[in-house]
Amino acid sequence: MKKLIKNSLKFFLLLFVAGIIFMAWANYSIKASSDPYISYETKDLPAAKTALLLGTSKSLNNGFPNAYFYNRIYAAVELYKTGKIRYIILSGDNSTKDYNEPEDMQLALMEHGIPQDRIFLDFAGFRTLDSVIRAKEIFGQNKIIIISQKFHNERAVFLARQNGMEAFGYNALDVNQYAGFKTNMREYLAKAKAYWDLIFDVEPKFGGDKVLIP
Repeated sequence: MKKLIKNSLKFFLLLFVAGIIFMAWANYSIKASSDPYISYETKDLPAAKTALLLGTSKSLNNGFPNAYFYNRIYAAVELYKTGKIRYIILSGDNSTKDYNEPEDMQLALMEHGIPQDRIFLDFAGFRTLDSVIRAKEIFGQNKIIIISQKFHNERAVFLARQNGMEAFGYNALDVNQYAGFKTNMREYLAKAKAYWDLIFDVEPKFGGDKVLIP
């Protein structure tokens, strides 16, 4: 009995170590492969017809404004006004009646002068994988500039390119290190999950009718 317990503990320890190694490798690999395609400078990016703005909540749980949200909005406005893009897909969560990331982003962009007819809403962007694949399969975009913070763009651009898209990332300003600690820790796990999804060929949760972007 003691031998069985000892062997079981060894097995789970090895499994744990293997998991840590896999996560470290996945994070390094995704960062390295996406680095040439992402930038904080618009001049470093090629022009593309369409950008994909990845959603997040506009407010924190305590009711204060979410800096991630507003920094992404500012980045999208800059990208549009410098002429790098002509259209923007807003992809985010709309899982409940009172929570609508795409519409929140749309209102914020329009307040900054982006015309409504240049904006397309994707209400089924529940995960980054869903957002990037739907940009290709539903909205018909094979070349795209993804807008989010650097840590998120690394994963999004990686996933898009692994799914046959010519994807680039425009990095919105990050938040201070303390405010972003939990988010960055979650991202460490999310990068490992991105590889898992590729290995098992995970598909978006929802399909839908094709949307024509002029």
